[in-house]
Amino acid sequence: MIKLAEIKKSFGDQEILKDISLNVERGKVVAILGPSGSGKTTLLRCLNYLEKPDEGTVSVGEISLDAHSVRKKEIIAIRRQSAMVFQHYNLFSHKTVLQNVMEGLVVVHKMKKSIAREQSKKMLAKVGLEDKLHHYPSQLSGGQQQRVGIARALALNPKVILFDEPTSALDPELVGEVLSVIKEIAKEGITMIIVTHEMTFAREVADYVLFMDEGIIVEEGVPEQIFYNPKEERTKRFLKRLEGDDYDNQNHAGKGVHQHAL
Repeated sequence: MIKLAEIKKSFGDQEILKDISLNVERGKVVAILGPSGSGKTTLLRCLNYLEKPDEGTVSVGEISLDAHSVRKKEIIAIRRQSAMVFQHYNLFSHKTVLQNVMEGLVVVHKMKKSIAREQSKKMLAKVGLEDKLHHYPSQLSGGQQQRVGIARALALNPKVILFDEPTSALDPELVGEVLSVIKEIAKEGITMIIVTHEMTFAREVADYVLFMDEGIIVEEGVPEQIFYNPKEERTKRFLKRLEGDDYDNQNHAGKGVHQHAL
């Protein structure tokens, strides 16, 4: 479904991604963890060519792009296979909630406005915002704005949704409502790659977890392995810093340990 092969990316003399390779099967949820500056967001942006890799190939479905020979029409094609939910919402402030969700359908996918309107309404109902269609972003909470962003992504019917720390800009009391929506979407079998610092959420939702640091994938595996039996010292230090020194002594009872394949 998704394949990254030997992806490299630098900004100036700073190497951000160092030879990243990754395969994601259709319908799987992959969580990417790591400290700030580890290359997580850049990896997402390279996947849909919001950033052009310096080296390597990106494949989504049947479309494959080589960094050395990629053409504009191929970039447009791969972007149509994916949708991105941004950290800071990226909504049009002068458009209503409904217009924000319709925008990509009408402008990019050339859908008739009447059809785009109905599809957008369905997606907004899915995220619990059917009563906010004619509100403007400034009239919404941060959590509601992020749910509009998720509805906008869903409306495009993408093969993969990329989430870039979707709760990091939210007040703590609003995080839960956004994570609940993402959990429901995960149940529908949509392929998702999620950069997140929400460890409990990653444990519950992800089929596979990557830990990145300094531009490389340090460790990867199913959630039970990464969270409860990490092999790499860097992974252990990161988890202890986020969850407390006794994270590896947590009681697993009732967590429903299942094995997942990427």
